[in-house]
Amino acid sequence: MSTAHIALNRFGFGLRRGDTFSGDPQRYLLDQMDAFDPTPRLIAERPDTSDKAGEILEMLRQLRLDRRTDASDASSAMADMQAMDEAQNAVPAEVRGSYLRAAQTLRRDAGLRTKVAAISSTPMAERLVHFWANHFSVSAAKPGTHYQVANHEFSAIRPHVFGNFSDMLRAAVLHPAMLLYLDQFRSVGPNSPFQQRRAQRRRNNDRPPQGLNENLAREVLELHTLGVDGGYSQADVTEFAHALTGWTINGLRQARRFSEPRPGGAAFVLFAHEPGNRSVLGRTYRDTGSRQAEAILSDLASHPFTARFVATKLARHFAGDIPPPALVSALEADFLRTGGDLASLTRTLIGAPEMWTPEPVKFRQPFEWFVSALRITGADNISNRRIAGALNEIGQVPWRAPSPAGYDDLEGSWAGPDALFRRVELAERIAHNVPADGILARADAAFPGALSDGTRTWLSRAESGAQALGLLLVSPEMMRR
Repeated sequence: MSTAHIALNRFGFGLRRGDTFSGDPQRYLLDQMDAFDPTPRLIAERPDTSDKAGEILEMLRQLRLDRRTDASDASSAMADMQAMDEAQNAVPAEVRGSYLRAAQTLRRDAGLRTKVAAISSTPMAERLVHFWANHFSVSAAKPGTHYQVANHEFSAIRPHVFGNFSDMLRAAVLHPAMLLYLDQFRSVGPNSPFQQRRAQRRRNNDRPPQGLNENLAREVLELHTLGVDGGYSQADVTEFAHALTGWTINGLRQARRFSEPRPGGAAFVLFAHEPGNRSVLGRTYRDTGSRQAEAILSDLASHPFTARFVATKLARHFAGDIPPPALVSALEADFLRTGGDLASLTRTLIGAPEMWTPEPVKFRQPFEWFVSALRITGADNISNRRIAGALNEIGQVPWRAPSPAGYDDLEGSWAGPDALFRRVELAERIAHNVPADGILARADAAFPGALSDGTRTWLSRAESGAQALGLLLVSPEMMRR
């Protein structure tokens, strides 16, 4: 396996049809850092949906009132999109229309995200976008998030890929998509003025009180910063959750009078914020309203446990399911030395000898395999509906991870017989709908110095160009990097 092949396929999404590769592989990767455009044309021209989160939530509220559903069922009612899809005919036309518009928005954004990666001239940077988006995973499992999950990736992740981890952490955690997904938008301080007013009214209302929600605080500590063994306690989770109270989304009817709108659709409601100083990981944070949670996030971003956790995940993604200890240590040291400078971290990754081992080190996840297939075939103009269908078929739809931990990054989750069969079926369909000329030459260009004798033999024996292309798309060189 040549260094050119590694630069193209281990770091990126592979070569685009019609492109050529020459020059120094490390320089090719480093140049992408300067050339990366966080807002390419397809994203820049996308209609703004940052103000849509409140729309569907208000309609769901009305639906619950119409059905006389207890407010305590709000979270479960919002959590199961499949159940709501099945019940669309039973809901008012206005609400059903919101579901349909949200689903269309999500399908369009998933297609846009895929096409950006498929046509990009900076594929390593796009791989990093998807790594960090999965690290700060949000899911369109709840109405309202459909309008926000793409915004989360496009505005909270992409601009910070070569910036500072602290800035990305703050942007990702306090984005409406995350606030909706982890129910932070409904979290209220137990001793806040908002809760005190509700207590006064409760004697005339049999609904249970709206209160503290610890989901976001726990996931930030466990999944985004320190890691599950990061030395925090349940008391730290609760204190952090108190500091986060008041962070919500703009447009909620009950908070509209008290909201302080923030860019991107978030808002802070001091009226719902838990008063008082907070103590997290042995450090005290004064009651500074919205800045209290931001100060905690800033310290978490530079914590040594965060450096180790991030370094391990990055090494696992790029260098193998069992990340090389020397690579983890080098990335960790860079993170601590620079305070989480992600450009420096990327340069350390590129320069690490562990990244240039000649053997394949990683099985491609479905999304990256699909993007690589689009790049090598030149099939980057397919419809959003077909893209969504293909990704659903192979099991990795954008923004649909089964948990806040994101999609798994281990081979065992993606290399089962049924999963491989689905790739073979999709590869055959792609191959029969794109030009299939010069496949052997195309394979040599896409996998320089890495095309095995076995793959070369199968391609040369194929009965047609389409069959040869289908075989190439499921070859070992395409499946592993």
